[in-house]
Amino acid sequence: MVEIFLRTLPFFAIIGLGFWAARIQFFSAEATAYITRFVFYFALSAMLFRFAANLDFAEVFDGRLIAGYLFGCAVVYAIATTVALLRRVDVQTAAIEAQCAVIGNTGFLGLPMFVMLFGEEAIGPLVLVLATDLIVFSSLIVIIIHSARDRRMSPAILKTIGMGLLRNPMILSISAGLIWSALKMPIPLPFNDFLNILGGAATPGALFAIGASLAGKSAERIRIAAWLTCCKLVLHPLFVGIGVLLLFPIDRFSATTVISAAALPVAGNVFMLAQHYGIAPQRVSAAILFSTALSILSVPLVISWVQG
Repeated sequence: MVEIFLRTLPFFAIIGLGFWAARIQFFSAEATAYITRFVFYFALSAMLFRFAANLDFAEVFDGRLIAGYLFGCAVVYAIATTVALLRRVDVQTAAIEAQCAVIGNTGFLGLPMFVMLFGEEAIGPLVLVLATDLIVFSSLIVIIIHSARDRRMSPAILKTIGMGLLRNPMILSISAGLIWSALKMPIPLPFNDFLNILGGAATPGALFAIGASLAGKSAERIRIAAWLTCCKLVLHPLFVGIGVLLLFPIDRFSATTVISAAALPVAGNVFMLAQHYGIAPQRVSAAILFSTALSILSVPLVISWVQG
């Protein structure tokens, strides 16, 4: 565990650097937003496209991996939703809390960190986890919120979901890369160098942006945030582990990658959703802050547990 902790520490150190820069107001909230947009729309997209373009989707696609991951997510989603409803919160707030419990920072933190830890063999399982999160749970949260507000399921909801997926640069870059791969076309050297240079900014940029954004997070609703942090850092990897090791067993390397991804802290896009819909942004903010801070220890612990 000590070795894994030391290897993951530089990633969290860059997050800490971003946090410090924002706290001393070296970076304003507006500057942080622009860094995040650069990473999200350009650097991370270049990285994902290059990774996907070098994948053979027929070999990478693993229905058992998706089933095992979905099982773990569904159990934790149900637990978080049930606990929220027992506290007599409304359905929309319960859905936001459940989203905190199962959506980890796979794109900004997990992908660069696990590729360095496990090698490029981790890209395939991570792409499947990321695609599942984006397609299944990003759609589910929109359906629940709009259905609760309109008290019915309308075609407009499906349009909102479809447009959201089509505009998501992660979905677009992964899809474009897989299409390129399917066409069996080599990436021209100048284009490959372009992707390498631009994609190289994704790791430090994303980590720095995570830290800078945390500086603006509040620590309100501490008990609820602590519960959601427990769901994300403990229950999620536990039940995903049951899914991919026992119910739908996959190879050990892929299982390690998927369980490690499940142990990642709450993703920042959950806060963006909460803020966009005006649903419990403070508790989401606190859950992101707590889970990211604690993941410095919990992620190496989960990785060493799975590998052991």
